[in-house]
Amino acid sequence: MTETTHNNATATIVSDERSDLLEALAKQRHFLRFTTRDLTDEQAGQRTTVSELCLGGLIKHVTSVERHWVEFIQHGPSAMPDFTALTEADWAARADEFRMLPGETLAGVLAAYEEVARETDELVTTLPDLNVTHPLPKAPWNEPGARMSARRVLMHIVAETAQHSGHADIIREALDGAKSMG
Repeated sequence: MTETTHNNATATIVSDERSDLLEALAKQRHFLRFTTRDLTDEQAGQRTTVSELCLGGLIKHVTSVERHWVEFIQHGPSAMPDFTALTEADWAARADEFRMLPGETLAGVLAAYEEVARETDELVTTLPDLNVTHPLPKAPWNEPGARMSARRVLMHIVAETAQHSGHADIIREALDGAKSMG
């Protein structure tokens, strides 16, 4: 990242790499949010496949994942749970992020997602070094001692969002025939 001064004001110029990350995040977030266009809260919470997934729940999940990974970039593995120590009750509680719960609204879910997106985008532009690494949290899917850089975490967020955007497109098409593309 470089800085330049114009008329006694300092403006941050985002490097090409950071611009690419922000553009990729914005594109995938758009497609995920787009799947919820013109839906009611009830429709956003409706399951349309054999999966437990619904559109509102997918957005809640992606919001949670992005929030936790950004906290990981900032604070290391202490920002995430020790997944090897989670109980059945913990896993059941985590399952609630995949569904719309009573009292939750699509507008509220989207607003929370937008706030996390703003925080992530700010981090991308202000983080001094994308090479900073932390040990990964304890989890059955992480190799002991493995580390991940901020850059790789951000790429993971893009991939996670893209994957769930595809899930959302299938759910939406099963709901009312609407497609994100085509």
